[in-house]
Amino acid sequence: MDIERRELMVGAMAAVALGGAVEAKEARGMYGLIGKMLAKPGERDALIAILMDGTGAMPGCLSYVIARDPTHPDAIWVTEVWDSQASHQASLQLPGVQKAIARARSIIAGFGERFETQPVGGHGLPA
Repeated sequence: MDIERRELMVGAMAAVALGGAVEAKEARGMYGLIGKMLAKPGERDALIAILMDGTGAMPGCLSYVIARDPTHPDAIWVTEVWDSQASHQASLQLPGVQKAIARARSIIAGFGERFETQPVGGHGLPA
């Protein structure tokens, strides 16, 4: 499957996972990101706690979901929906996010797949 088609499928699956039917209208500039992160062995729950603690107040963030990967004991998936790509970029400079990154760095073993999406709507997102 080519990369463009796979990204379209992942975007569609993310929209469905957000809990609602996707309306057939153009994206209003929302930005989505789905990424896999690997913790050092036995450190997954600690990594989740750091990410949950350091990412509470992020202007422009419409949805931020951290999930355990049921097929890998040290992997997590982070699914984000932002009002714009600029808001996502700006969030990386927030003190709380910078602190979380610094705390997590020592227990992150690596990264897996990463997909950028263009969310168009769904349950809990602006219409």
